[in-house]
Parts: sequence; C-alpha cells; structure tokens
Amino acid sequence: MAGLLCGTKRKKQVSDLHEEGKNAINAPMLPSGTDIHPEDTLMEENAERNMLDPTSRENPKFKDLVKVLIDWINSELEEERIIVKDLEEDCYDGQVLQKLFEKLSGKKLNVAEVTQSEIGQKQKLQTVLEAVNELLRPHGWSIEWSVDSIHSKNLVSIVYLLVALAMHFLAPIRLPEHVSVQVVVVKKREGILQTSVVTKELTSTTEMMMGRFERDAFDTLLDHAPDKLNVVKTSLITFVNKHLNKLNLEVTELESQFADGVYLVLLMGLLEDYFVPLYNFFLTPESFEQKVHNVAFAFELMQDGGLKKPKARPEDVVNLNLKSTLRVLYNLFTNYKNTE
Repeated sequence: MAGLLCGTKRKKQVSDLHEEGKNAINAPMLPSGTDIHPEDTLMEENAERNMLDPTSRENPKFKDLVKVLIDWINSELEEERIIVKDLEEDCYDGQVLQKLFEKLSGKKLNVAEVTQSEIGQKQKLQTVLEAVNELLRPHGWSIEWSVDSIHSKNLVSIVYLLVALAMHFLAPIRLPEHVSVQVVVVKKREGILQTSVVTKELTSTTEMMMGRFERDAFDTLLDHAPDKLNVVKTSLITFVNKHLNKLNLEVTELESQFADGVYLVLLMGLLEDYFVPLYNFFLTPESFEQKVHNVAFAFELMQDGGLKKPKARPEDVVNLNLKSTLRVLYNLFTNYKNTE
C-alpha cells in the first residue's frame, strides 16, 4: 500500500512539474502578478482571452466606478427586489441586464424569465445585447462587449456596457472620470501563448461621453459661434428675470445661480402658476446631494407640466456645466416665452 501511495505521489509531482514547465515555456512574457489559468494552456490555436490586470482591479478609481454602477442598478431595480453585490457574478447570465434594460427603455424583451442552462443564458444575453446594440450603435458607442465576454464574467466588458447604458439613459449618478484599466491579452500562436498588455479607457469626461450622442445647437454655438453665446444668455436672463422679479429675485449669472436648483424650482412654480411647498426641496441647500435633489425635483415639475425630460443631468447643472444649464433654460424659454 505504501508503495502504491508513493507511486501516486511521485506521479502527481511529475504532473505538477510538467504543468509548471509548460506554463514557463508558454508564458515567458506574462506581466508580474498575473496568473495563467489552466484553461489558457488548453486554448485552441489563434484563440484569445482577456484578463483584467490585478493591479487595475484594486485601483481606487476603478473600484469607485464599480460601486457607483452597482448602487445605480440596485436603485433602478429596487421594485424588482433584485440586489446586485458583484457585477461579474450577478450580471453574466443576462437576468439583471434584461431587467435593467427593460426598466430604462420601457420595452419588454421576449425572453424566458429564468434560465439555468448555459445555452439558455446565452440566448437571453443574445436577445438583450441585440436590443442594447440596436439602441446605442446609432449614437456612436463602440460595442466593447459580446455574449461570450459577458457570459465569461469579463468585468471590463460588463463595465463598458453599464457605463454606456448609464450615459445614454441620463442616469442620475456621477461616474468617476478618466478611469482606465490594464487588460492582459493572451493569444495562442503556433502552440505558444503570447501575452500583451493594453490600456482600456472606461470613462473619459462626462462632457465627452455625453457628446457621443448629444451634439446639438448649443454644441455648435459654443464651438463655432461663441460671440453669439452672449446674445442667447442675455435673452434667457431677460426671460427668467421677467418671472423671478415677481419674488424680488434677480439672475445675473446663469451658470452659478441655477446650480443649487432653488431658482429652477421657484421658476417652475411661477411659470405654472402654483406655490411649491417648501418641504419638497431645500431652500438653502448645503451639500452636493441636496442641490442635485433640487434640480432633479425641478426636472420632475417640468415633466409634470408636459415638457420632455431634460437632456441634461441634474449633476451637470450642479457642477456649473454651462451647456447643460442652457439646454434646461432654453427648453423652458421655448415653452413659456409667451407666459406673462
């Protein structure tokens, strides 16, 4: 018996040594801190795998981005009683992505509610991603995800997808800007594993990401006719003061004086001829969150008045983004310019 055990142990040592040697030969250029998975050595010829570099996974800005996305999903799907804790483990099978897309778009997808098999999960993902891509591609988004990458729990692909959805649907969140990660690419060529490292930009600036699908008259105005900008600002200031003067309020700076949302809320009450209860908003907001609450509340009043949902995000108005503030005020101007 002892001889049998020794033989078995010796075979395991030889096997381990063989595996170690194979990895050493196949991956001489692998970045430090990155492990070759056993399945990588069994890759088919010309196959390719992507892995998030461990250092990037621990990057504070990347971790912050992941947290913001998780909190956003949980907020959106609260009524569904869905709680996401881990993007890789909770998004790969398509269930959460299906519910999120349906909630954001208002469209019901024709998919099975619960799918346990890999084939069923991939079919669901296929349907969801086709709907997402059809929506996003015309607006200039680069499709950095696929059924296989999502189902294989590729965190970078999942984050790319969620960032695109959040920006397209004007999610009321503040995504960390300039988040990039290092991705290790493993390819098999002539039986040898070749590795390289590429940088993936997950977010740029909010302005640039919004610009992928939201170029409008104000972009043209700011880019090509800044001299005319003052004319527009003067017209808008005249318009808002015509109404705010009734409360002995006056605006001289569009960017800053609407940033806390107070004047926007009061202006909507004046335009629609009703009193806004003071308990509905913060009259003297102190924190960023309170200001965002005010602007978001003003947006709700606009929609209650029959206006379309503003293209701008509340956070952008609070952050003194001129174009966002102009878009909101111009929308009011076109709808209420004849209101006394």
